[in-house]
This record gives sequence, structure tokens and C-alpha cells, in this order.
Amino acid sequence: MPLDDAYANAPYIAGADAFPPRWAAAAAAFREALGARAEIGLSYGASERQVFDFFNAEGTSKGTVIFVHGGYWKAFDHTSWSHFAAGSLAAGWSVALPGYDLCPDVRISEITRQIAQAVTAIAARTEGPLALTGHSAGGHLVARMLDAEVLAAEVRARVVRVAPISPVTDLPPLMKTSMNEILRLDAEEALAESPIRQAQPAGTEVKIWVGAEERPVFLEHADLLAKAWSAPHVVVPGTHHFDVIDALEDPSSDIVRFLTAT
Repeated sequence: MPLDDAYANAPYIAGADAFPPRWAAAAAAFREALGARAEIGLSYGASERQVFDFFNAEGTSKGTVIFVHGGYWKAFDHTSWSHFAAGSLAAGWSVALPGYDLCPDVRISEITRQIAQAVTAIAARTEGPLALTGHSAGGHLVARMLDAEVLAAEVRARVVRVAPISPVTDLPPLMKTSMNEILRLDAEEALAESPIRQAQPAGTEVKIWVGAEERPVFLEHADLLAKAWSAPHVVVPGTHHFDVIDALEDPSSDIVRFLTAT
């Protein structure tokens, strides 16, 4: 398919195959080290994948950061990313990581509904502000939460900041990739699920991150969303699609300071 290469990340990242097992091992070690502060596999929906892990801040939490993982809506689960909660936890915020069903078992529009359901469930068990971040397809999903029709008004009112990282923001081009055999996007859904076609959000601070060494299409998608929403975006020098998220582990990083500002 003509656009397969444009959306292919791993072939352009040295040692790409080592990243997923490294993430999984670091995440497992992180959860174990948290002990009782880690609440694992909390259900928010009907399927086995509709669960979230909740990591409690020490003492009184300042708010909750929600991280949504990527994988082109067809790969991974929430358990490989636990260690990326480290920065926000160190800043005094609790962190939740929801899972979701994958394509082709469900469509992308259903995944959007599931993440909205997860955010709603997390809001119900917490107090204070919510800050959302997500990577790649997860960046798409947290951006979709700012559609006025996705979250109930009382939940959306608590979402103070959203930080999409390397988000997929314009979905019609994906119909020209072979992965659409799994995603099953049609023209109507691709348009409806494209954040760049949403109304500019009001009342929520948005800032977009992307790695300077990412594939050109990801730089383009970040720029498109920044322009559509009149939102600032950061092109992080020396980072690619797989390591641009490392900053989430560092409480002094720009993205963690953005997410956890009070």
C-alpha cells in the first residue's frame, strides 16, 4: 500500500525490537516496587481488557494523570507502560493507566468510547483535577476526549490539561495503508475520529509533543493539530517515536511539569 512506509516507525529506529520487552520489564519492576500503592486490574467495562491500573500518590494526591498507550489501536496493553507514571507520581499526583479492546475486535470509534468510560470511572474514584496524556494512538484517544460529545460535561470540566504525544490526528490517510485490514476504517469513521476536525477545545490547556527524529508524517500530524486547535507544540530534539515518551519518567521534564502544574 502506498502509505505503509510513511507510518512505519520500527524500520527507522535502531534497536527497535528491544524496546517492547524493555518496556514490559521496566513496567513490571515498577509495579512491584510500588507495593500496596499499585491497584491492579480495576474494571471499568465488560471485557477483560477494559481495566485500569491505579497508582496512588504518597500522601494526599494533587490530582490524577491518565496515560493512554499507543500501538495503532491494534497492539499492546496498559501493563507495558507502568514506569512512565514515575514522573507524575514523584510530583505528587496519582496516575491511572487504562487498557482497551483492540482492532479488529472493535472499531476505533468504540475504543474512543471505552477510553471515555475509563476516564469517567477514574474521575468517580478520585478528587481534584485530571490531566490526560497518551502516545501515538493514545495521543489520538486523549485528544478525542476533548470532543464535547465524548465525555459528560461534569467529567470534562475536571480535565485541566491534555498532552498528546506523537498523536495520530488525521485518520483518512490510514485507509491507504495495509493496516486498515485490521483497523477497518471507512470514510465516515475516519473523518469523525480525526481530532483535527474537532472544534477547538475551550477550558482545557493543550500542549502537543513530538520527537524531532520521528517519521515526517508524525511531525505533520502534530503540526496539524497544533494549528487546528491554536495550541503550542514541542518538537523534542534527538528523540524518535519510541523514546520521546521517556520524559514521562522525569518529574523535572517539561511534559511532567506541564501535566502536574498546580
